[in-house]
Amino acid sequence: GARPGSGGIEGSYQRGAAFAKRIDPAREPELSAEQRRVMQRAEEALRRRGLQRRLRGRNLLTGLGIGAVALGIYGFTFYKISQERFLDELEQEVEAARAQARERLSPAGTGLAQPF
Repeated sequence: GARPGSGGIEGSYQRGAAFAKRIDPAREPELSAEQRRVMQRAEEALRRRGLQRRLRGRNLLTGLGIGAVALGIYGFTFYKISQERFLDELEQEVEAARAQARERLSPAGTGLAQPF
């Protein structure tokens, strides 16, 4: 096998793997312009992926919040309408008004209402 420090596989583990080391493309003279562009595109893709992941989480929370508010308003509306007796009172007033109109239009003394 290879001896430590001789450049073999075991030697690279002891010195630290060169492929895992982070480098600054602008400070590496042996990189070609094409290699720098590829590295910049890869880093930009990683940044975009991270931003998309965070944005997706925020969008999910926002959507859930808006949905909860909408369902709350919907439920509250049904609750209030079920308690509301406004139409019942209005119908009673209409019936009372009809009864008064029948009494006024009925012939005197008969007490019978004439149909409209």
